[in-house]
Amino acid sequence: MESADSGSQRSDPVKGDDTGPSFVSSPPATPSRYESQKRRDWNTFLQYLKNHKPPLALSRCSGAHVIEFLKYLDQFGKTKVHVAACPYFGHQQPPSPCSCPLKQAWGSLDALIGRLRAAYEENGGRPDSNPFAARAVRIYLREVRESQAKARGIPYEKKKRKRPPTVTTVRVDVASSIQSDGDDCNVGAPSVAEAVTP
Repeated sequence: MESADSGSQRSDPVKGDDTGPSFVSSPPATPSRYESQKRRDWNTFLQYLKNHKPPLALSRCSGAHVIEFLKYLDQFGKTKVHVAACPYFGHQQPPSPCSCPLKQAWGSLDALIGRLRAAYEENGGRPDSNPFAARAVRIYLREVRESQAKARGIPYEKKKRKRPPTVTTVRVDVASSIQSDGDDCNVGAPSVAEAVTP
């Protein structure tokens, strides 16, 4: 009597027949949302350099060019930033519309610079010559953050890291517990369960 599974041939899970082992090739891994966005941002920046008057090579790009790019992006922004003369300057929720410009939000620019900084180095750029890491870019982003916070009436506070709760341990001196005589051993001393805070 022959068993159904002879052991020499396996059923192919894809085809369903007994043709031996097969290797199912998985489709290429799709890039994460972050990686896709980073690639789009990088291509957008390269296109900006190509359209620059005069065209600009990536190797000649500086922090000043990066700031120019960020200012160029403001025309596509969706965040209302009140000018100092606006009656709603400093109001979080103005009661009516105003003619103040729409700009890129600071958080969007900050995230964009982070992605471009990484993309520059992934595409062969040296970290020490990365224009996205230039001091001028960091200063520009700080000024944008502060001016937008003031104009929109939103105080900016750096997020505090949440630290994991600490577990308190109690050191018990076993030798003195053993030497204690009789029934009054550790009377009134907290148990380990009571000493450990949740």
